[in-house]
Amino acid sequence: MKSPRTLAAALLLIACGTALAADPPAAPSATPVKHPTLKSCNREATAKKLSGKEREQYVKSCMAAKPAADPKAH
Repeated sequence: MKSPRTLAAALLLIACGTALAADPPAAPSATPVKHPTLKSCNREATAKKLSGKEREQYVKSCMAAKPAADPKAH
């Protein structure tokens, strides 16, 4: 028969291993901006204090007027 100390140590190792395996991967510290043009158009619409349909139309026309950023540039 194994000693209680050995059994306790084995259970502790199993519990720690399970806890470490259950941890999700760390989130990236900075997420890349996927749509820089949309972000700048939204910023401009906020500065103009637009809302509702006016904001939607402004952002749509702003996006059409600005060239799309190259996603491979990052």
